[in-house]
Amino acid sequence: MTMSNRTLNLDDTLYEYVLGHSLREHPAQSALREVTRTHPGAGMQISPEQGQFMALLVRLIGASQALEVGVFTGYSALSVALALPPEGRLLACDISEDYPKIGRPYWREAGVEKKIELHIAPAAVTLAERLAQGDGGRFDFVFIDADKSSYDTYFELCLQLVRPGGLIAIDNVLWGGSVARPATDPDTLALQALNRKLHHDERIDLSLLPLGDGLALARKR
Repeated sequence: MTMSNRTLNLDDTLYEYVLGHSLREHPAQSALREVTRTHPGAGMQISPEQGQFMALLVRLIGASQALEVGVFTGYSALSVALALPPEGRLLACDISEDYPKIGRPYWREAGVEKKIELHIAPAAVTLAERLAQGDGGRFDFVFIDADKSSYDTYFELCLQLVRPGGLIAIDNVLWGGSVARPATDPDTLALQALNRKLHHDERIDLSLLPLGDGLALARKR
């Protein structure tokens, strides 16, 4: 028997086994994922096992108010909204309706469209406005998956918006492995700086997981 004291590398066979023995998707999720698979920006889609993991986190912390920065075609929003209670709400922030409109019919099919408030504006502006409106500490769960150079700004604003004990999930923090190598491009440099900052940030409890393209979990203390 082979044992391991580090995360396994997943080849295609083992990955399909993981999905085949774990994944539980609503039909609308499967359909939206298939539509997104043929989209020119398909690489921006989170993996289905990541969506399921985030949904489990939402249920584990008893979240009812969620926030998403970066929607793309709406698979992650759908995954989170399905995990929220009937009275739960997700504020989904994006700068254009071009991508999210692809997901709307699937939100509707899954019966969660009314749970999702899609706000079209620069996310930093939306988050600052919510703070000014008195929404600090209102949110239970946050997912950040947008322009990497603004991640630190989003994190700081979301840390104020989330309640103590709430959770911020940040996508793409391994960036295809490039964060572990010398870099010059702005996105990789921004992610490297954020990862260093999170590692030493005493305001949060932290776990950086090699799930999807890297998922950082920051629990507000």
